[in-house]
Amino acid sequence: MSSSQTAVPGGRSPFFDLSNLRGDLFGGLTAGIVALPLALAFGEASGAGPIAGLWGAIFVGFFAAIFGGTGSQVSGPTGPMVVVFAGLYAALGGNPTLVFAAVVLAGILQIGFGVLKFGQYVKLVPYPVISGFMSGIGVIIIALQLSRLFGHEPDGGGTIPAFTAVPGAVMDPNLIAVGIAALTLFIVFTWPKKFAAYVPGPLAALVVGTLVSLVIPGAPVLGDIPTGLPAFVLPSFSTDTALVVLEAAFILAVLGSIDSLLTSLVADNMTRTRHDSDKELIGQGIGNTIAGMFGAIPGAGATMRTVINIRSGGRTRISGATHALVLLAIVLSLGPLASQIPHAVLAGILVKVGFDTIDMSYIKRAHKGPRWDLALMVLVLGLTVFVDLITAVAVGVVLAALAFIKKLADDQIASVQHDAPPQSSEEEVTLLSRCGGRVMLFDFGGPLSFGAAADLGHHVRSRAGDKVEIIVLDFARVPFIDVSAVRAVETIIEDAHDAGKEVYFTGMSPDVEAILHRFAADQVPGTEDKRFGQRRDALNAALSRLNEKPTPVPAE
Repeated sequence: MSSSQTAVPGGRSPFFDLSNLRGDLFGGLTAGIVALPLALAFGEASGAGPIAGLWGAIFVGFFAAIFGGTGSQVSGPTGPMVVVFAGLYAALGGNPTLVFAAVVLAGILQIGFGVLKFGQYVKLVPYPVISGFMSGIGVIIIALQLSRLFGHEPDGGGTIPAFTAVPGAVMDPNLIAVGIAALTLFIVFTWPKKFAAYVPGPLAALVVGTLVSLVIPGAPVLGDIPTGLPAFVLPSFSTDTALVVLEAAFILAVLGSIDSLLTSLVADNMTRTRHDSDKELIGQGIGNTIAGMFGAIPGAGATMRTVINIRSGGRTRISGATHALVLLAIVLSLGPLASQIPHAVLAGILVKVGFDTIDMSYIKRAHKGPRWDLALMVLVLGLTVFVDLITAVAVGVVLAALAFIKKLADDQIASVQHDAPPQSSEEEVTLLSRCGGRVMLFDFGGPLSFGAAADLGHHVRSRAGDKVEIIVLDFARVPFIDVSAVRAVETIIEDAHDAGKEVYFTGMSPDVEAILHRFAADQVPGTEDKRFGQRRDALNAALSRLNEKPTPVPAE
């Protein structure tokens, strides 16, 4: 039991653990201050407005903390979620009933993932795929902010239009916006760590940039921001928009789940605890469902805010809830002041977020690792930037799985021993020697998967030359066999029959034998004299069979 947990009668942990209350309150306060400029920036980038970003941080942050499975996690709008949401917002023309229907549905899907215990599978995405799509998202975030750095609004339609709009923005800059953006970038990229413990770099940039804008007006600002509690949004969609809404909801649900569980792993490493993946998905789903009902943008576990929370003392769900309540207090009291924040300030903050999202640590070391991993990462990055996230992740996972299966199949084929395997006893070696090369023993070194099945028949055929009269297949180390491998065994039997050879079986478990006979009844010999429990018995029977045959006379 960790130091942040206390026992209660019956051995169950309390829902609210007060043993670390001071650390949790301070951690939540610090995370809330850090989240303020990020939530505003993400809301502005999403198209729904800065206030939607703040309410997203409040709803997702509070309910994911209360119902989630990672005590120290802080949730809210993140780069990956905002990129998908912004694309959805543009595709649906900003229609709130359609846009937030997708958010609600995404939350319901996440709850379903948790109830069906899909959390353990979400974490199986290979690291090069994660690195590629996270780096791609970082590139997208930066691309969408480049025009704002020069005082222009980015063109809608995706990454390519955002890139093509940059030359026009550069040729017609708002010099005051450029100056404020440059100042913001300087602060967020060079803010000393010793100051960050008291005033986070993004918050310092937000305050300084806004004050400069008040002294030297001229840069585009956010303008009027609604105050008070958000209005309820009734989600709905028609048959014409159902496919777009369902696709976006699925992408948001999967992406939010992956993003949250990766952050949970970071929190585990820092706090030496273990999160509950399925419970975390349910908590994130509840948060996103409620956020969608009130016109707030979706969110997920936020790595930077979670790390700051932990380093500031946060350990339990109280810290994440406190972070949300801090933002709620700010929204209800300081909303009018946010109207003076320049777009260029939020753009500069998001450029830093995009840069941090790019997996620079892997990119710097990628040339030292397998070339296939690097190629996979670059492919996923390119698909993320120029196609879409779901295609990038799907293609990456499929290619990674195929590469793993190919490597596994190669290892399985390489593990097939012939003649006298290293683990053979002296008696077995002697028996093989007495057979004079007319018997060949094949020892399968482990499970036979469909990946190895294609080459298995060829491997046996190439090893068993014309001199071999009896092939012994040893299944002692094969715990299971699939249908593809059964077909490979059938091929071995057919080839042996055509070449006038006999096939003996040894060491088959009841499960393997049942599958072989169930799927290959016509090919697998059914008589007891072809099946043996021990390899020694099969070799003795083979030697006896050879003694019954006349010795072959070499051709002159």
